[in-house]
Amino acid sequence: MQFSSALVETAVNEFSKLPGIGKKTALRLVLQLLKMPPEKVTAFGEAIIKMREQVKYCQRCFNIADADICAVCANSMRQQQTICVVENIRDVIAIESTQQFNGVYHVLGGIISPLDGIGPDQLNIEALLHRVQKERPEELIFALNPNIQGDTTIYYIQKKLEDMPLKITTIARGVAFGGELEYADEMTLARSLQGRLPVESYVSGGRQR
Repeated sequence: MQFSSALVETAVNEFSKLPGIGKKTALRLVLQLLKMPPEKVTAFGEAIIKMREQVKYCQRCFNIADADICAVCANSMRQQQTICVVENIRDVIAIESTQQFNGVYHVLGGIISPLDGIGPDQLNIEALLHRVQKERPEELIFALNPNIQGDTTIYYIQKKLEDMPLKITTIARGVAFGGELEYADEMTLARSLQGRLPVESYVSGGRQR
C-alpha cells in the first residue's frame, strides 16, 4: 500500500497489529475515523486508553473487572458453590451469553500444552486448587475446549483434586472435538452445560482411554 500521509500509514500499521485485522480492513477503519467528528474520535481513543490503564483482573477468579472482585463473584444471587473452569475470558463471555449458568468462574489463562511450552505453573491452576481448599465448593464444571490440550488439563486438575469431597463434571460433547467454545452457538453451548458429565466417566470413556 502506498500512502500520501505518514500519519495515516502509522495508524493503519497499528490497527493491523490486532488479531484478524489485515491492512485493507485497517485502512477502512482509519478512513472511517477520519470521517467521524473529532470529539467522537477523541472519546474513542480515551475509552481505549482508560480501559487499558484501569481494567483489572478479579483476585478470586481472574475474570476481567473494574474492581478487585469482578461483578460475577460479587453477585450474591449467583451460586457461589458451583465453579465453572474456563480457559480464557472469551469463554466466560460465551457462557454468560447462554444465560444458562448461574454459578461463578475460574479463568485458567490457558491450557496445558507441552508442545507450546505451557505447563501447569504458567496457568492459574495453583490458585484454583487453593480456592477449592478454601471455599469448599460443591461442584467444579470444566468447560474447556474439546481438544487434547483441554482434556490433558482436565485430567491434571482432576488428579490433583481426587482426594477432595467434590463433584467434578465436564460439559457434554455438544461442542465438536477440536472446536472452540467461543465459536459455538448459544444453544449448543447451553445444552453442553445442561448435559454435563462426571469427569470420572468422561476420562475412562473419552479422550483419556
